[in-house]
Amino acid sequence: MDGHAIVHAIVFMLFGALLIVLVLLDVFLTVLYARIGAGIFSHQLACWTWKLFRAISRPFPRWRDQALSFCGPVIIVLMVFVWVFGVMAGIALIVQPKLGTSVASTTPGTPQPRGFITALYIAGDAMTTVGSAEYRPQTPFFRMLFTFGSVVGFAMITLTLTYLLEIYNALQARNTFAVKLHHASGDSGDAAELIAGVGPRGQFQAGYAHLTEMSAEMIHLFEAHHFYAVLLYFRFREPQYALSRMALLTLDAVTLIKSALDDEEFGWLKESAAVAQLWRSTMSLLTELATVFLPQGMPQEPEPDEATRRRWIERYHSGLDRLKAARIKTTRDERRGEEIYIALRARWDRYLRAFAEHMMHPMDQVDLVGADPRRAERRPESEQRLRAAG
Repeated sequence: MDGHAIVHAIVFMLFGALLIVLVLLDVFLTVLYARIGAGIFSHQLACWTWKLFRAISRPFPRWRDQALSFCGPVIIVLMVFVWVFGVMAGIALIVQPKLGTSVASTTPGTPQPRGFITALYIAGDAMTTVGSAEYRPQTPFFRMLFTFGSVVGFAMITLTLTYLLEIYNALQARNTFAVKLHHASGDSGDAAELIAGVGPRGQFQAGYAHLTEMSAEMIHLFEAHHFYAVLLYFRFREPQYALSRMALLTLDAVTLIKSALDDEEFGWLKESAAVAQLWRSTMSLLTELATVFLPQGMPQEPEPDEATRRRWIERYHSGLDRLKAARIKTTRDERRGEEIYIALRARWDRYLRAFAEHMMHPMDQVDLVGADPRRAERRPESEQRLRAAG
């Protein structure tokens, strides 16, 4: 073998080894280390796939929701393909310069193939079995390489199947939580309706357990996105499954509790661990995901303009009216309540808008009452809860 062929073989083998190491490191960081955005390239692959789906679906608003709902599964398929093909290509780069010598055909009298496709076939066969009967390694190094490929292939298949099962378990838990919140708000997407159901006639002692459950499930959701960051890109057509809708219901509920309920009657609830945990867990989820997923990073915190303040005040009063209709004692100082509501909402509203835009959910579908505060007035009276269902 001349000097040029030796250099060629060394370069190919080094590049193949580097490719294998990068793919295995990405699998380790994505599946085993399981912290959001830690992968070498799988996170970037997911982000770019989402950008591609956004760009393709943007000119077709009628089919947009349906098209975007395929993005999550496509990302999973692409990730698995890149992992498997990356290891195959890395092994093939090591094998290809030695085809016909260190790795030879077992059929006597036939010409020895030396192409990359043949090397790729040998690598894939080594990963799924223990080597092809058509080609045999002739040296100890390549025998160990074939054994290594078989072990890695078996491990990757096992890890991938487990990872897929866990992703869909986490997705089911997330969607179940979303439906719980949606039904708790009377299918209205209104946090005031949720509060009225949790504390009918001001009886929050029993409903406190529901707030505690919501805060616990929000923490589970936060950690699920740490373990399976691709969950964010499972975007469904129904807006109640949107992360921004879920965050709106929990954060707006806390904001209304803090600003609209009477201090003397419900001071214990405002200071409770469940309410504090519901706020902090949702804000932690939004800030963490914003840092990793939003193209512009953390949304800026602008002072709300006059039009925004008026819209928030209208939303506050629509919620206040709903709580009064549910016979829940509200604050005596509504002007101060307005300012508290505005101050608290200013801390989270920008995140909802950023995520709604990034996931292509119109805000008038995410925040139904915020977009149309009079919508609450068109709902059935609270007394219907006594004898009506659904």
